[in-house]
Amino acid sequence: MGFLIRLFLNALALVIVSAVIPGIEVRGVLPALAAAFFLGVVNAFIRPVLLILTLPLTIITLGLFIPLLNAALLKLVSLMIQGFEVHGFWSAVFGAILISLISGVLNLLINDRGRVEVIVHRHRNL
Repeated sequence: MGFLIRLFLNALALVIVSAVIPGIEVRGVLPALAAAFFLGVVNAFIRPVLLILTLPLTIITLGLFIPLLNAALLKLVSLMIQGFEVHGFWSAVFGAILISLISGVLNLLINDRGRVEVIVHRHRNL
């Protein structure tokens, strides 16, 4: 259940990014869901391999290469999914950064079982 909720949240992040970033287009719910699914698959299987292969470049650039790698993977997913398009280098870079931020915040609210996580902060009086 948690997987499906996270998939919908990541699709929502893609739709939000397509509304904010010119050059990123999502044409419907199904392309958003498919893109979110394939982006998850790419991030789970391809991204770790590419991170290891490009580790020297990442170290030399002090980590600034990672957003470029994420942008390339976002562009790769757009080539696989009809109805999800990424036009241009900067659209891919800013889109990848914004998708990471939005989906990260949304996924923080969901626990492993797919339920909304309520975080209660209690102030202790000393």
